Amino acid sequence: MVDLTTYYMGLKLRTPLVVSASPLSQEINSIRRMEEVGASAVVLYSLFEEQLRQESLELDHHLSAGTDSFAESLSFFPQASEYRLGPEGYLEHIRKARQAVGIPIIASLNGASAGGWAEYAKEIQQAGADALECNIYSIPTDADVTGAEVEQSYIDIVKSVKKAVSIPVAVKISPFFSNLANMAKRLDQAGANGLVLFNRFYQPDIDLEELEIRPNVPLSTPQALRLPLTWIGILYGRVQASLAGTSGVHGAPDVIKLLMAGANVTMMCSALLRNGIKHLQSVEKGVVQWMQSHDYESVQQMQGSMSQLRCPDPEAFERAQYMRAVKSLQHVMARS
Repeated sequence: MVDLTTYYMGLKLRTPLVVSASPLSQEINSIRRMEEVGASAVVLYSLFEEQLRQESLELDHHLSAGTDSFAESLSFFPQASEYRLGPEGYLEHIRKARQAVGIPIIASLNGASAGGWAEYAKEIQQAGADALECNIYSIPTDADVTGAEVEQSYIDIVKSVKKAVSIPVAVKISPFFSNLANMAKRLDQAGANGLVLFNRFYQPDIDLEELEIRPNVPLSTPQALRLPLTWIGILYGRVQASLAGTSGVHGAPDVIKLLMAGANVTMMCSALLRNGIKHLQSVEKGVVQWMQSHDYESVQQMQGSMSQLRCPDPEAFERAQYMRAVKSLQHVMARS
């Protein structure tokens, strides 16, 4: 019998199979089903910075409206439950999810600036979340903002959130930094308990009939695995933070590869949207079968075995391998 136990940000998980943030977690019954079919933890759908900002604006509007009128107007102020309906609903969802299942519930905040993250992070912890994932999603478009300023904003967010809570904090980032290894090190030093590699930027598309810019949210494919696989393999053993691989995790082979590169957990979303939550069962079964056939007794034994630190050919993660790949492609073309 193989041991699938893994540890993520200090949380002991039955398996490395974690459900990443998605609409699938919007219903409590769906979260129960995730636990039933083998999810070891669930990252809830994200609460967006814009929702917190909108709440603040609405509160300011309600508290200032009518103050120049009669004192009786104070009786018409909305109750807290009315102007906190959005974010408060998220907190209530955390409470219900925490009561409904035994697996860890990881809340998710999505934004790009420090804003009210720290204060709301406290409320998320008080609501019962086992951990918090900060999905820092930013596309810098101001030509006067330097790369150093962008990077510092990430560090500031992590420090402010870590100062506000005692639960583990993961940071979900993009790969678009001039030196991702350095950025990972700085986030680690800022206190991040986990690094989630990577979030995906959803670029807009153009509707040629309506001549409108419209959002386009394509599901990931297994080919997207290569990027997190590469960087987890490079970062393993170089940072103290746990490593989570996401994007491109569709089947057992993807999970196994990420674990061997050094991931603590693998996060799935698109595969579950395509195949249903029950797909987790077949993925776990596939991982167990592969481990048994290759004489692996535990996930701990596998983890990091093919990372850059342990790989017989460390250059495989760097530019030298790029040169080899190009040459091999040239040989294929020459034979055709």
